[in-house]
Amino acid sequence: MREAAKPSRTALGVAVRRASHQLYDSPPLVLDDPIAVPMLGEIYRPVLEDAAASIHDRFSLAMRAWLVARARYAEDNLARAVSRGVQQYVLLGAGLDTFAHRNPYSSLTVFEVDHPATQQWKRELLVSNGFPESSNLRYVPVDFERQSLASQLESSGLNFGATTVFAWLGVVLYLTHPAFRVTRDLIATFPPGSGVIMDYALPRHALPPHEMETRDMLAARVKSVGEPFRLFFTPAEIAAELTAFPVLEDLGPRELNARYFAHRADQLSLVGTFGRILSAWR
Repeated sequence: MREAAKPSRTALGVAVRRASHQLYDSPPLVLDDPIAVPMLGEIYRPVLEDAAASIHDRFSLAMRAWLVARARYAEDNLARAVSRGVQQYVLLGAGLDTFAHRNPYSSLTVFEVDHPATQQWKRELLVSNGFPESSNLRYVPVDFERQSLASQLESSGLNFGATTVFAWLGVVLYLTHPAFRVTRDLIATFPPGSGVIMDYALPRHALPPHEMETRDMLAARVKSVGEPFRLFFTPAEIAAELTAFPVLEDLGPRELNARYFAHRADQLSLVGTFGRILSAWR
């Protein structure tokens, strides 16, 4: 019996905030994504309209800033990699990511990895809103309880001997430590020039006291929809996990604000120290 497609609540939340950025924030946009709004279509229009009511709340601003900054950072790093000849881009936990449908690189093949139910939901959403299949997109459905990521990638046509960029956004926080290391070790088998862009979160003990309440509120929210936080790292701990990647850039909110949110006409910016993003290269 075919498994029913069930939307990932966190994936939908990310998509709504990316779409809200297109509609409600001042130009220039940090992430210019003309697919974000029409992809949600009429079915999620009420959710997008409801988001407008809290669009200037401090929490809403900070979450939206984080989500568009991490996507922009990944796409900036990808652009540099493509200029060096990279032709494969793997999105781990793709959710409702839109990059494959606005991919400006004719030589780049995008591999979207996600749970079969989430991919089915996304594909049905795209079809219902009039988006054609992208010729440079390969879907890689993986049920991690029963299937191997490596074997599913191989079956999808990924060339394990070619330099490849992996985006691992909004995923690590939900993994167990062993699951994190299995995927990290797989990425480390790709040839020099390959890399991974990922975000991670600081453990509670590494946060200043005034941020703990906000972190706890967010943790309770995602736990209530069945997607609890599990895995945290300090910068030193994540660096120790990534010794197979000798070139590492690790950015916190201060550096990201300077790069993407300086001199804005609105209040969109990152706050706190909870989340960080890095790129690591072979």
